[in-house]
This record gives sequence, C-alpha cells and structure tokens, in this order.
Amino acid sequence: MNRPERNLTTGDIRLERRLPSYWRVTFDMPPVNIFGPKQLPLLGDIVTAIETDPDVKVVVFDSAVEGFFITHYDFLAPLEESLSIPPGPTGLQALPDMLVRLSRAPVVSIAAIRGRATGVGSELALASDIRFASRERAILSQWEVGAGLVPGGGPMARLPRLIGRGRALEVLLGADDIHGDLAERYGYVNRSLPDAELDGFVEALAMRIASFDKEAIAETKRLVDVASLPSDAEIKPEWDAFLAALGRPASQTRIEALMARGFHRAGDVENRLGFHVGQIGT
Repeated sequence: MNRPERNLTTGDIRLERRLPSYWRVTFDMPPVNIFGPKQLPLLGDIVTAIETDPDVKVVVFDSAVEGFFITHYDFLAPLEESLSIPPGPTGLQALPDMLVRLSRAPVVSIAAIRGRATGVGSELALASDIRFASRERAILSQWEVGAGLVPGGGPMARLPRLIGRGRALEVLLGADDIHGDLAERYGYVNRSLPDAELDGFVEALAMRIASFDKEAIAETKRLVDVASLPSDAEIKPEWDAFLAALGRPASQTRIEALMARGFHRAGDVENRLGFHVGQIGT
C-alpha cells in the first residue's frame, strides 16, 4: 500500500518524496557543496531509506547550489571525524559503503549533473545507475592525483568498466576537468543535454520509470549488476589508499598550496580546480 508523501529535511541534504514511487535528493551545502563527515550519516540514512522503502522505484540526485553538484571531500574537518564513523552494513567504510549499497539497491538512481561533480560528486555519479549532464554547465573530474592523493570512493573500480582503461587513466591521472560533451563522448555520463532541457528530460524519464512494476525494475537491475558492478574487494583498497595518502608529506604540501590559492572557498580555485591542480607542481 502506498504511504502518504513525506519530505525530509536533514540540513545539508533534502529528501523530497514527489510520489511514493519517485524521490528527489538535493544537496544544499553552500557555497560550493563540499561533502564531509558531517554529511556522511545524512546520506547514509537516505540510502537506507532507499533500500528499505517498499514503494520507491526511482531516485534523482541533484543540487540546489549554483555551479556545484557535489565537489570534493572536506579537508578542513579533522581526520578523526571521518575515522570515527563506523563501517556500514557491507563492512566497508562509510562513504564506499553507501555508494556500493546505492548501486545495488532495488531502485533506479539517476544523477542530474549541473555544475561541478568533482571528487565525491563524480564518485556519487559513478555509483548511480544513470547519469545525465548539462551540456553547458556540467564538469566532472577526479582531481585527487594532482594533489598527491588517491581517489577513495571507487572510481578506479567503476570508471574502467564505463569508459575503458585508457580513458579511465586519462581522467584519473590527468586530474583535469571533463566538460559535459566530452563526458558524453567518453561514456562518463549517459547523455549531455542543453541546460534548458536537462530538468525536463530527467523528470520525464523518472516519472516513466516510476510508473513501471517495481519487481520487474529490481530484477532487471540485479541481473545488469551481476554483469557490470565491481566487487567489494575491488572497492575497499581505494578508501584505504585515500586515507594513507592524506598523511604523506607530498600530498600535505600540495593541499597547503591549494589552500593558499583559495581551495575550500568560493572563488577561482573551486571554479577551475583542474587548472589549479596542474599549477601547484610547476
């Protein structure tokens, strides 16, 4: 039986139940949608709701912050805050756990990318089932190697399956911005659409899927997952490598150089992170 629509506000992340079968999750962490230990439990609760609600069939992830889908992890938060969050039901640490669970949930997840999906934003998009990008305004990147870090949310396991080994290495090791059209050509996103058409297209697809039978959706997705998703064993080393990289002097020096330029603040570094990570080692 369908339950009444209920909307949930968790501060930085809003869950709107547009229909019992169709939900929207909106990130609202101004000024640049930085994601960190404060947001991990919030997103974890939403992923649990997605997994367990009997009615929901499709969930769309989007942003309320101009120019940013989700950007990078919070490097100003004490590391202890991230380490103190217990592993999730998969046994993985909190961020990779919830991304793995999202990929396997019996619900279709769609990332509607307008603005920068950088680091964690890219990793959430890759964990989603389907990705659509604004042609003019979407930017995806895994910038971490440029700062002496290793990405921690699963892109090394997921990207080669989507775009092939060579292109995955270009994205990961080039650490540069990938705009909407190139992301579509590479297969990083399903489609890039004119910005004015993105919302209408995603809404129409979400409503269409929400009208279908949940069991048929879930079983079809499960069988696709068998052929396409990485195992937990492939995901786990990435978060461990990310945490280990944070303690290296080389990465600390590069992060400090980015901070001196304006990293973590609204402005040119966050708007052109790919450019700036290419400058700090020269």
